[in-house]
Amino acid sequence: MKLHHRIDGPSGAPLLVLGPSLGTTLDVWRPLLSRLTRSYRVLRYDLPGHGLSPSPTALPTGNPAPLTKDPALPTAKPAHPHETTHPNPRPSTTSPNTSDLPEPGTGISPTETDQRPAQTDQRPAEAAGLSVEEIAGAVLELVEDERFVVGGISLGGAVAAAIAARVPERVTGLVLCCTSAWFGEPGPWLDRAALVRREGVRVLAPALAERWFTNGFDSGWVLDMLDQVDPEGYAACCEALAAFDLRDRLPTIKAPTLVIAGSDDPATPLDHSLTLTKAIPNATLTVLPGSAHLAPVQHPEEATRAILTFLQYDQPSIIPTPPTHTTDADAPRSGDAVSSVSAGDDPRSLGVGDERWVAGMRTRREVLGDEHVDRAVAATTPFTADFQEMITRYAWDGIWNRPGLDRRTRSCVTITALVARGHLEELAMHVRSALRNGLTPDEIKEVLLQTAVYCGVPAANSAFAIAQRVLAEYAADKPNPA
Repeated sequence: MKLHHRIDGPSGAPLLVLGPSLGTTLDVWRPLLSRLTRSYRVLRYDLPGHGLSPSPTALPTGNPAPLTKDPALPTAKPAHPHETTHPNPRPSTTSPNTSDLPEPGTGISPTETDQRPAQTDQRPAEAAGLSVEEIAGAVLELVEDERFVVGGISLGGAVAAAIAARVPERVTGLVLCCTSAWFGEPGPWLDRAALVRREGVRVLAPALAERWFTNGFDSGWVLDMLDQVDPEGYAACCEALAAFDLRDRLPTIKAPTLVIAGSDDPATPLDHSLTLTKAIPNATLTVLPGSAHLAPVQHPEEATRAILTFLQYDQPSIIPTPPTHTTDADAPRSGDAVSSVSAGDDPRSLGVGDERWVAGMRTRREVLGDEHVDRAVAATTPFTADFQEMITRYAWDGIWNRPGLDRRTRSCVTITALVARGHLEELAMHVRSALRNGLTPDEIKEVLLQTAVYCGVPAANSAFAIAQRVLAEYAADKPNPA
């Protein structure tokens, strides 16, 4: 099976392989491409039957045996000379059948319980002619014999995880966006495959618009990609998802892993991302507030920043400079970003502590945001440098990276502790962090109400005033639905 692909970015740069979601083409990564290609050679591919990749119509019925070793790795084909664009999005069509679109992951459709239409394809998942493992093998055939970072959205993320589990010695980093190790019971996926074979892919457009994006996002250019998807290819990919289950193999993934989740993703809710983060040994989670299933498309700047920060601190070719900054609460309003040094330099001579500092700085950036940390880094003095190295290693790695609590819970605990001890000078910063970690404004309100009972009404009153200001700023920064 051959997949259409293209490569962008400087020759000789590290390779980053990115896969799209079901129903989209390689163009789904276009909003992130300009920044990613400054430092990486980005290979994007089309799924079977999507974009310019042929449909797997010639595949035999029956689940193919997974490949047990790395396939031959020929030289990648030259990139297509032009970027595919869709300047005039077509309006989404509607269909009376979209209300019965099955809900993968739940095992039922939104208007039914266990009853499915009589014409539904009831084949078991193992009867599908395409597997995620086979797509992973086809992606590996596009890559030269080199080490690389691999990532993807939804089905593309499942393919990336399968590759990382299959050839761990070649994968230096893994980026999993709005994806899962198991997408639910096979029945809904087989129902969707049967629906698309009967009525075409466009019948899904209204329902997919609601799942892919939150209200107000101009999704026409993404929905137009459905016109480039062959119904048989889409159905075959649905069957591949029906049979996919990587849960038992997640602990075998060795690559540093970034999991990106949409806070309002109905297709792969946050629990799916937490499962990945807890089971993969070296994984961290970033939640993009106000986004649904295609979170990197809806918030490309935030997603790009998270990916590049992850790649900077987790790839072996880059070692960050030592932390030299003042406390987070007293950081000034200007400064430069953290720089990096050659891996050939001795990190000890530069003041870099150890891997715990690297992990702590990564977490600190993910929780507090690059802009805040960059300001803090620029304000360093020799007097505060040792203290800052200590809190980065022991607080941001030793505590924040412990597996016992997820970041949402740690934000709740931190806000409560700040209110209880009266450290309101840092409360605004950690309310922003709570939003970044996936807490909603209503959940933050509940935390503060709890503090009113156990920490005192005056303390909670001050905390509510600070939080209200931060939440108002957050609401003002969100895209205008109009």
